[in-house]
Amino acid sequence: MTLELPYDEVPADPEQRRPWLRKIAWWVATVFAGGFAIAQGLTSGVVASVAVLLFFALPDIARVIRLRKTTLLYRAVHEPWVPLVFVIVYSLSPLFWAPLFTAGLGWLTRSLLIRALRYGLPRLL
Repeated sequence: MTLELPYDEVPADPEQRRPWLRKIAWWVATVFAGGFAIAQGLTSGVVASVAVLLFFALPDIARVIRLRKTTLLYRAVHEPWVPLVFVIVYSLSPLFWAPLFTAGLGWLTRSLLIRALRYGLPRLL
């Protein structure tokens, strides 16, 4: 049995049905990654803290050195999936150097923050 809609009705986009849910999800991910990056930076030492701050500023550094928005490197710096893969691969590898992990967390936090700000603050009421 299928559900048939009248000809004048179009099914709503998933983004239009619950726009506030996507906003909340990006903000929760940003706060979680940011808190984890700060905690790891504080417990792992000065070099790890500097790595968090440096990689948090990575999108700004890409803008300062005037990377074109059309380049693959510029898009990779701003996508949240690239640092997420970096953190996961580091976690599964036998490497152990805390500044690498915290740098990935700082980069992930900034990428998530950019995405969360693009969608705006959630309005629940």
